[in-house]
Amino acid sequence: MIKLEFYLVISTLMFFIGIFGFITRKSMIAVLISLELVLNAVEINFAAFNRFLFPHQLEGMFFALFGIAITAAETAVALAIIINAYRKLGNININDASKMRG
Repeated sequence: MIKLEFYLVISTLMFFIGIFGFITRKSMIAVLISLELVLNAVEINFAAFNRFLFPHQLEGMFFALFGIAITAAETAVALAIIINAYRKLGNININDASKMRG
């Protein structure tokens, strides 16, 4: 049986890689992928804590499924915004997105 610590280590690594990518990347797609890593790390925690703390209940699994659904909707909206930014600007750098004001 896999221990809870292994899930937490993987989740922590994913979370900090996502935060690092979110802060350092200039491409909107890379920032979106980094945000997905952060949200997936949270969903791993929901599922892992549910399995080890309340193994006969499914609240953590439902929260994880709800989080996956919210993440999918967020990704669809973000990709639509990124496509529109690319059509208007010709690139998807975050620094150039401030030109879209006004």
